[in-house]
Amino acid sequence: METTALTSFIRFVVCGGGVGLLSSGSMLLLTGQIPFAVANALVSVVSTVLATELHSRFTFGNGRRAGWRVHLQSGATLAVAYVFTTGAMLALRALHPQAGPLLEQAVYLGASGLAGIGRFVALRLVVFARRGAKAEPAMALAA
Repeated sequence: METTALTSFIRFVVCGGGVGLLSSGSMLLLTGQIPFAVANALVSVVSTVLATELHSRFTFGNGRRAGWRVHLQSGATLAVAYVFTTGAMLALRALHPQAGPLLEQAVYLGASGLAGIGRFVALRLVVFARRGAKAEPAMALAA
C-alpha cells in the first residue's frame, strides 16, 4: 500500500516533531554548559539518528531499520539543517544580544520547523524514494 504525501507528512510531523521537542528541551539543559554551536551539533546528530529510524519504520512506510545509506543521506540533510538553525540563532544574538530563553526557543523552534519541512521533501523524494520504488512491484503482485 503506497503511503500518500499527506499521510507521510502527518507521520513526519508526529515523529520528527516529537524528536524536535526533545531536542529543544535538551538545548535548554545544555545552554550555558557548553557553547551553543557544539550543543546544537550534538543534539542534531543524536536527534537525526533517532528521527531517521522512526521515519524509516513509520513515516515512509518501510517498516524496516534504516541502513547506512539512509543514515548517511539523512545526515546530509542534517548538515543543511544545522547550518540553518545555527545561522538563525547567531543572527538572533547579533540582532538582539539580550534575547531571553523564550525568544531563543521561538527562533530555534521556528528555524527547526522550516528546516524540517525541507528535510521532509528531501527524505520523501530522495532518501526513501528508492525503497518505495523497489517495494511497489512486490506489493502490486500481492494485491
